[in-house]
Amino acid sequence: MSNFIRTLNRYIRFPILLAILLIVAGILQFALTVNDIKGEHYDLKLFQLSPETIRSAKTVEDTEKTEADRERIAAEVNPVYTFSTEIGKNQVTLLKTTFDYIIEAKQKVEKVTKKSKKEDQINKLRAKLDKIDQSGPSVRLTEQEIVTLLAQDEDGLKNTQDALVSIVSKQMAEPIREEQLTDAKASVERSVRGSFSIPDAVRTIAITLARSSIVANDKRDGRLTKERIEQAKANVDPTRILQGQIIVQEGQLIDREVYHQLEITGMLINQKSPKPILGLALFVLLQMAFFYIALYHERDDKETKTRHAMITMIIYLASIIVMKLLNLISSEFDVIVGFLFPATILPMMFRILINERIAILATIMSAAVAGIIFQKGYSSVLQMEVSLYIIFSGLASIYFMRNVRKRSSVMTTSLGVACVNIAFIAFYLLLSQSNYGPKELLFYLSAAIVSAIVSGALMLGLLPFVESAFGMLSTYRLVELSNPNHPLLKKILVETPGTYHHSVMVANLADAACEEVGANGLLARVGCYYHDIGKTRRPGFFVENQMGSNPHDNLPAVTSKDIIIAHVEDGVKILEKHKMPKEIVDIARQHHGTSLVKFFYYKEKKENPDVNEADYRYAGPKPQTKEIAIISVADSVEAAVRSMKNPTADAIQQLIHSIIQDKLQDGQFDECDISLRELQRIEHVFCETLKGIFHSRIEYPKPE
Repeated sequence: MSNFIRTLNRYIRFPILLAILLIVAGILQFALTVNDIKGEHYDLKLFQLSPETIRSAKTVEDTEKTEADRERIAAEVNPVYTFSTEIGKNQVTLLKTTFDYIIEAKQKVEKVTKKSKKEDQINKLRAKLDKIDQSGPSVRLTEQEIVTLLAQDEDGLKNTQDALVSIVSKQMAEPIREEQLTDAKASVERSVRGSFSIPDAVRTIAITLARSSIVANDKRDGRLTKERIEQAKANVDPTRILQGQIIVQEGQLIDREVYHQLEITGMLINQKSPKPILGLALFVLLQMAFFYIALYHERDDKETKTRHAMITMIIYLASIIVMKLLNLISSEFDVIVGFLFPATILPMMFRILINERIAILATIMSAAVAGIIFQKGYSSVLQMEVSLYIIFSGLASIYFMRNVRKRSSVMTTSLGVACVNIAFIAFYLLLSQSNYGPKELLFYLSAAIVSAIVSGALMLGLLPFVESAFGMLSTYRLVELSNPNHPLLKKILVETPGTYHHSVMVANLADAACEEVGANGLLARVGCYYHDIGKTRRPGFFVENQMGSNPHDNLPAVTSKDIIIAHVEDGVKILEKHKMPKEIVDIARQHHGTSLVKFFYYKEKKENPDVNEADYRYAGPKPQTKEIAIISVADSVEAAVRSMKNPTADAIQQLIHSIIQDKLQDGQFDECDISLRELQRIEHVFCETLKGIFHSRIEYPKPE
């Protein structure tokens, strides 16, 4: 797999490769989940018997029924009427004015003797009465009625006026609606007929004036009535068909109302909509976009990022397949089978193999997919209980895994996750107020524990295969490689004890420096244990393993140079033969970079001034990572300080500074992302560590 990844990276740019990988993963996820969002549809006809009990798959509003209810309520709303006393006062005023004009005209008519002048007064009276008719509801008095009124004495007219005003005022003081006018007019007519103050000669005219003065004073208020109707309509709750509500029982006749409910819920076979499919496509696209952003912005090299992307998608899709398998049996149970899903295997794998950020993202994404897959036919878009369960479980596992470096500690993490699972399920059961029996409660308790334990067990079982297939180097793998009982470490210890001691010292220095600058200290430590394994091929040619004479004293410089330089390639071959992780092999290959084998170069130069410096340099490449750069400095520093005859604090500090400056000027750090500030901090850590090792000791007195 590692060779395949290298080949892909050689021919395809990482952004394009990542996009292709996510597109393939997105298509597979879509294919796995598309059946979970289509819903139930039935081939039913009007007036047939239902073959099964059908429940509504969603909550919808029956707009036709709602509108019919609102119109019915609106028709029952009583109109709003406004009673006006001013109308009564106006009518009384018009009535009084009518009699005032008549009395005034009578007085003028009595003063004139000529017939023509009397007629003029009557015409003037007629004109005034016409104006009153135009001012409001009244009656037009005939010529004969005017003459009859004028023929009455003034006291009779005034008595008639007072009686009519009293009768009309009393009637108009009560609310009168349009439909009540007939009764009100009849009432005043009876009052006029029974009045003793009105002369019989004008009683008929008085009845006419009284009836014409009665008008509606309690009128319908259109604006307020409309507002009341609108308020009544607004108070009508929409008629809804709820999720899970039974629309039709098995064997029940599908009448028009039932068929209408099936139509508006979209459950008929001819109502399949592409909207859910488009929604799922958008959902998958959004997920893949988040994965693209997270994986693209990782700070690793291209090959590592490609490896991480492939692992992420493979494990992510595998978890979806497990969800689908669990969902196949969910219909056989009344409990939520999704709680059995090993929710923490995915975040634990990503936390160990990649990083915490990807682990959190994958946890949230898998929870969203689980909500779709495990949703019941009558639930909403997502089964939120399962989604939240996976999120809480996954985040708990990431937290508990933060400081775990041994495989045996995974089960401890699983127990912690099990406690979180139990707490969440307890929250779910209490909040839902469900009356579960002992069997259901036992299932949920078992599901919380089984989910956590199975996740840990699967992670431990699958992790070695994933590491081997992708050439990954997890924390657990590094801890295993640091075990002194490892065959290669035993080989170094037995065959090259001096090299083994040197490697341990370099490991201590490199680990401390990496922790100071935020690099991977455990990787640096383990890499140091194996970085000089190539010296086991010719152990006697390396000074730390020599107990007596130095064989290089009798060899030409060019031969000694070849032996020294060869230990790098020899170490790489040994490590690759034992299928060691690529990161460890890279440390062995790059820890000398392209540095110069100075001792033998200058030895040869004394005899051959024209010697080619490039022939005395390691093949490289130069350190590609911060960890390897630190190891290269630690390797040189440890060897140089160990060769000092009087390692004082100042001498150690000067030596370390000169080594770092020499490597910096030689360009050994040009291909890694280490900064000058970090080099200063590394120098400080090396000084403090070596001062502690080579501190001055008390000289004990010799025994007498």
